Amino acid sequence: MRDDLIDLLQTIDPALLGERIRAARLRAGLTQAHVAGDAVSVGYVSRIESGQRRPDTRLLTRIADRVSVPVDELLLGVARDRVAELQVALDHAELELATGSPADALARVEQVLADPGTAGLGTLRRSAAHVRARALEAVGDLQRAILALEDLAADAPDLTWIEGMTALSRCYRESGELGRAIEVGIEATRRIEELGLDGLDEAVRLTLGVAAAYYEQGDADYAARLCQRAIDRAEAMDSPVAKAMAYWNSSAIESMRGNAAAALPLTRRALAVIEASHDARSTARLRTQLGILQLLLDPPQPREALEVLTVACRELATTGAGPADMADNRLAQARARLLLGDTDDARRQATEIVDEVRSSMPLLAADAHALLGQVAVHDDELDLARSHFQEAVLLLSGAGADRAAAQLWFELAGMLESVGEPAAALDAYRRAAAATGLVAPPARRTMPARTA
Repeated sequence: MRDDLIDLLQTIDPALLGERIRAARLRAGLTQAHVAGDAVSVGYVSRIESGQRRPDTRLLTRIADRVSVPVDELLLGVARDRVAELQVALDHAELELATGSPADALARVEQVLADPGTAGLGTLRRSAAHVRARALEAVGDLQRAILALEDLAADAPDLTWIEGMTALSRCYRESGELGRAIEVGIEATRRIEELGLDGLDEAVRLTLGVAAAYYEQGDADYAARLCQRAIDRAEAMDSPVAKAMAYWNSSAIESMRGNAAAALPLTRRALAVIEASHDARSTARLRTQLGILQLLLDPPQPREALEVLTVACRELATTGAGPADMADNRLAQARARLLLGDTDDARRQATEIVDEVRSSMPLLAADAHALLGQVAVHDDELDLARSHFQEAVLLLSGAGADRAAAQLWFELAGMLESVGEPAAALDAYRRAAAATGLVAPPARRTMPARTA
């Protein structure tokens, strides 16, 4: 008998097991005497069926043979073939989730969990619950994803549990609950270290997620130090997956801190690791990030960036990348073309992006309008520039408040100043501050009248 079935035999409700044995015996047309044979008394079989006794593994195996039902079906309450079918359905849901069909994955895993046959399949139900939580996150239902992951937080720590806690911290962060994201990450890290599981790739991912939450909370220096710890651990583990994650996330945080020179070598290291793993989609996304960083250098490298971005764009197209990744790449290409003086192609690409993402990705559309305004300034068309900047303001006003929005508000303020719009620029500066959580204290909001 398998170890998991032996464990289940020690914990199953004897009355439930007895009921299943009795039903199997009746289906087989046998009496209690036939089942008892010369192994035990008829009275003992009767007490097993009534839930007064729990058979040991040897006796249960003998009873299963007599009633022609597999032991696992008596313990789990579901036929072996049905268990296999449910596992295949769960595997299918995981594949759909991994290949970008989260809604289909969610529908399939909900069917698995609703199947009465899973009632006794604790391991399968736990795996299905984790897939469901990840699918809820992927479709953007963060609140239900958080509820599902909170329910799984009490499970015994293992790789699946670490993945769940990483996802819970990430969902808290994405919903703006930065304190909870950090708290969950720290507590999970403590338990991981106590159990000696900190050598797993997922433990490094958890650390990087906590670093992102600290960054968004405003503690950029501590976030950078956590990333360095993750790099040190990943290099000590010599895990390509962990190293790629650590380099990539550290690069992103350095870039957001405005330190493109420090981010660039980290991106190159991440790209080298990922290229060796033949992960085409991640390679294309990271190559796009490399091109963007080259544009942020002082001085920028637009020609080199355009070459990198063009290659990345082709890679994204062949790997079935999503519209956001494609638009990020093409907007960066447009910026490179503007820096090279090719305003016609820069305007064309930015206009195409506005048309494609205006309703679905307002922040990206606002960024594209800001670039169109810069193109207009370059061509000395100030009225057109003001129009694009105003359109960017309208889009950005409805895009929510986070650090990405704050950065664009700040950049937009400078652009508005350059075209003679001081009032609009001041408002943009204020919005940039508000998007980072900065507010004036009460004493500064209303200054008392001066007395003689």
